[in-house]
Amino acid sequence: MIFLFLSSGIFLGWSLGANDGANVFGTAVGSKMLRFKTAAIISGVFVIIGAFISGSGTSDTIDKLGSIHTIAGSFIVALAAAMAVFWMSKLKLPVSTSQAIVGAIIGWNIFADLTTNVDSLTEIISAWIISPVLAAVFAVITYYIIKIFLSKANIHLLRMDLYTRLGLIAVCASGAYSLGANNIANVMGVFVSVSPFTDINFYNLFTITGIQQLFLIGGLAIAVGVLTYSHKVTETIGGSIFKLSPEAALAVVLSNTVVLFLFSSVKLQQWLISYGLPSFPLVPVSSSQAIVGSVIGIGIIKGARNIRYKVLGEIALGWIATPILAGILSFISLYIFQNVFNQNVGKYAENLSPGEVIEAHYIPEKPLSRVD
Repeated sequence: MIFLFLSSGIFLGWSLGANDGANVFGTAVGSKMLRFKTAAIISGVFVIIGAFISGSGTSDTIDKLGSIHTIAGSFIVALAAAMAVFWMSKLKLPVSTSQAIVGAIIGWNIFADLTTNVDSLTEIISAWIISPVLAAVFAVITYYIIKIFLSKANIHLLRMDLYTRLGLIAVCASGAYSLGANNIANVMGVFVSVSPFTDINFYNLFTITGIQQLFLIGGLAIAVGVLTYSHKVTETIGGSIFKLSPEAALAVVLSNTVVLFLFSSVKLQQWLISYGLPSFPLVPVSSSQAIVGSVIGIGIIKGARNIRYKVLGEIALGWIATPILAGILSFISLYIFQNVFNQNVGKYAENLSPGEVIEAHYIPEKPLSRVD
């Protein structure tokens, strides 16, 4: 039964991989330096590793945003976000899975008469604004560093081609790791507080926590999405906004990786705090916004003449529509599911054993309450 409810999170993971996987390697594929299949396999492997090892940092912020204390509620919220992202993927638009899940959670909060955590929401929205700007700055700086290095290195063109391909492979792998670490909270964050998994101890050598098991399932779903459906958005990221040279593609992918890392690394945050330095909040940021910001940064320093503003406008509309669509879908689905399920509960209540609790599979009436 648990996997039935987790199926929406798995679908959301698949949708994230289908949409956001292109952010990791789209420019590398678009510049003809990597084949889609090669890039997708590398990204799929490392996104799983990132989700499993480093995914816990950003999940706390998602969990604080709205208290979804029933697994059925988590199922509906994840499903609404997944449907919104899937629809945008069909339109070949690189949208924000972060925005989708936040919109869906707010839909839950409105439905259940719960207060949205303003501090968490402010952190997340601030990160959405800052991340594309940071990505653009990092992309420009990285691009100039690469150009200066190449002008002085005097490397043969064939060898330069090899080095660029190897660099893109390394950056794509690290970018996929960061994507898994940062965005797994979008996929499975709403299930953390209701996770049924218990810790597994392997002969006292190491322990896989229940949350890690949850994130592993989500990471696998993301990887499948990358491998099976991300080619559509790859076309948009790879060349529809602005045609990139191999060196520019390397700068774009690297800047996206750095931005995702900054907002997901617990150790970096602890290190900055220990020295009294300002730190980055651990929130799931939009890799779509970061990669688009990077591409625009490169486009601007190249004169901004060849930037396809129509495509940018379509992407921006997708960013606005995604959280609204996810929130509406979440609210409507919760309303429908509640009425259907509650009718069944009333019909079959006499078959329940005394004291049997069905809260884990129940979306309660307002105000929230336990049903026995």
